[in-house]
Amino acid sequence: MDLEYYEILEITKTADAAEIKKAYRKLALQYHPDRNQGDKEAEEKFKAINEAYQVLSDEQKRSTYDRYGKQGLDSQGFSHFSDMRYEDIMGDLGSIFESVFGGGFSSGGFGGGGSKQNRKYNLDLEAEVTLAFNEAIFGTKKEVSFSYKKPCETCEGTGSKDKSKATCKECKGKGQVFYRQGFMTFSQTCPECNGKGSVVTNPCPSCNAKGFSQVDDKVTIDIPEGIDNNNRIRVAGRGNIDERGAKGDLYILVHVKEDEHFVRHNDDIYIEVPVFFTQVALGQTIKIPTIRGEAELELPLGAKDKQQFIFKKEGVKNVHTHQLGGMIAQISIRYPKKITKEQKELLEKLQAEFGIETKHKDEKFEGVFDKIKSWFN
Repeated sequence: MDLEYYEILEITKTADAAEIKKAYRKLALQYHPDRNQGDKEAEEKFKAINEAYQVLSDEQKRSTYDRYGKQGLDSQGFSHFSDMRYEDIMGDLGSIFESVFGGGFSSGGFGGGGSKQNRKYNLDLEAEVTLAFNEAIFGTKKEVSFSYKKPCETCEGTGSKDKSKATCKECKGKGQVFYRQGFMTFSQTCPECNGKGSVVTNPCPSCNAKGFSQVDDKVTIDIPEGIDNNNRIRVAGRGNIDERGAKGDLYILVHVKEDEHFVRHNDDIYIEVPVFFTQVALGQTIKIPTIRGEAELELPLGAKDKQQFIFKKEGVKNVHTHQLGGMIAQISIRYPKKITKEQKELLEKLQAEFGIETKHKDEKFEGVFDKIKSWFN
């Protein structure tokens, strides 16, 4: 594939290092042989992409290539895929493909899969706490129960009664097993020893070969004002402990109960306010509850059902900026389900006083609608 390196990576000659790496990652994933099994053209394209990246990601080689082309690189002993940056390229590819294929790559193909230390457990852990609606809005103190892991004292975290281990027969102590696909060699964590490279032959009776014990604990935390549902609070140094004494962090996931009247959305509070139809007709001012007390809502004449009214700074204090949100009151106009004879007569009299007559059969509907319209206007 005798293409110019910039063409191979589909970039311009002015591309910077970040653009080169971005283009390389995109194309390497697209033409990787594991995604294009049996496709010889994709395999050649993949080799060319790596060759182009090896040159263009090296300032000295790129400069030589820009001035003299591939011939200039050949004159300096570059073989189009030399070992000078081979490990760098393969390590970079390993980080790309690890998330895609769920494993690492061997040093014979892609390297670095078996170099990470395999812990028995993560150092960070999570607990949960449930708050009442008002506790989340105004803050409080809460005691949270949790359990953390620490190395077993009997076997000192080895999992072995006599603190000895045998080399894993499956991976020969490497912690990785390898397999080939075409010209590529892949690796994955050994399923027999879980990447440790060794196995316990004489299990510790205290921890049943796990190497750690569970410890129940409690911590009292300050819940900040304005915390919301699914927020997390970090408590440093209260996580799991490893064999070297390193401690992780405790992350507390917050759950907030719903309120009977108020609904929260981020820092804003919503409330539905029931009003009687006569209050709207009279344009009355009514008192409504807020999360901190009460406020006055002045109903305008002709207010509509579900109409909203905004009260600034009557919402929740933002947990980061400490700025107050708003409260949105939405009215719900209510009508009587039943009326007495006297109430009916009063309503009919009121209706007549507004000039709305519905008893005359010869009255045109347009006239009635005009009167109603003028009343609301």
